[in-house]
Amino acid sequence: MTNMSRKQLYLYFAWLVSVIATLGSLYFSEILHYIPCELCWYQRIIMYPLALILGIATFTNDINVKKYVLPLSLIGWCISLFHYLEQKVPGFAKLKACADGVPCDAAYINWLGFITIPFLALIAFTLISIFMIMLRKK
Repeated sequence: MTNMSRKQLYLYFAWLVSVIATLGSLYFSEILHYIPCELCWYQRIIMYPLALILGIATFTNDINVKKYVLPLSLIGWCISLFHYLEQKVPGFAKLKACADGVPCDAAYINWLGFITIPFLALIAFTLISIFMIMLRKK
């Protein structure tokens, strides 16, 4: 496998992860009717454009998109980590209380005792970041 085709594959996988994350969040809110909290909205604000940006970059083979995608992905990663810690670590829940609507420390899902919606977003942002780092030039 050539270096260029490997980079195209990384770009494609990053796009695939962003699309799955976007569709997953829409499934939770539109099909299961889970109301997103404030931090969930911030994660969506970052993830949804990533699906579009990475989709365009994938089909135009624009590997230089990493300089736009990686900062967004890392910001989303930080928000997801904070949100996950807010759900799972009691001391973090007191740092920022959501003003209106659903509290950010509420967990709609809790699969295997640790997989929550912010955890799924954290995994998606992690994978996208890893794929963008792997696009670096050699």
